[in-house]
Amino acid sequence: MLRLNKESFSKLSPDKQEKILQTAIVEFAEHGFDGANINIIAKKAGISVGSMYKYFKTKHDLYLMAVSSSVDKLKAVLNGIISRKMNFLNTVEAIIRAIQIHSRENISLTRLYNEMATENDPAVVGQIVSAMEGITAKLYASFIAEAQKNEGVRQDIDPRYFAFFLDNLFILLQFSYTCEYYKERLKLFIDEDVFAHDELLVAELMKFIKGALYLKA
Repeated sequence: MLRLNKESFSKLSPDKQEKILQTAIVEFAEHGFDGANINIIAKKAGISVGSMYKYFKTKHDLYLMAVSSSVDKLKAVLNGIISRKMNFLNTVEAIIRAIQIHSRENISLTRLYNEMATENDPAVVGQIVSAMEGITAKLYASFIAEAQKNEGVRQDIDPRYFAFFLDNLFILLQFSYTCEYYKERLKLFIDEDVFAHDELLVAELMKFIKGALYLKA
């Protein structure tokens, strides 16, 4: 996690830190950086505005800390899947299933991720992309390269490009379970009951991925 807080924040109990960060995540997810109100965050977190500024120098630092906290939670989910050391296709399927569960259980985290995409400050964008995508970009590319060697993935693809394509599928799937625009978009393409048929979505998406990465016998 990026350490953008002051030392006084680090001295708080883990529960108090989590309360402040979770409150900030919800506020930033609902209103974006510009629209979020640090006074409201402080009130809902049960602290004074003065205390908030004792913990964080600026609203921007609180925002990046909230983003960093979100990144760490998403990474924990991914690391739990990786630790199972499955083959490439089983790993991909496990990630898809985790997205379905995690997105629904952590709506504010995914909505914050969506809000990050509208960030206009190049410096902020650089920090977010580095924290959010740096690990997955290399990880997915290495998975694909390994699968080319050992699991029959076609040799005529560039793992870096396909890692990007794969990650975009995952990102869009996250948004489709949490953000109203993308939810309506998914229903428009499939049907109104799509969210009641998770297994079918997994099966169809896996067919798409297999078709892109594996040559037909």
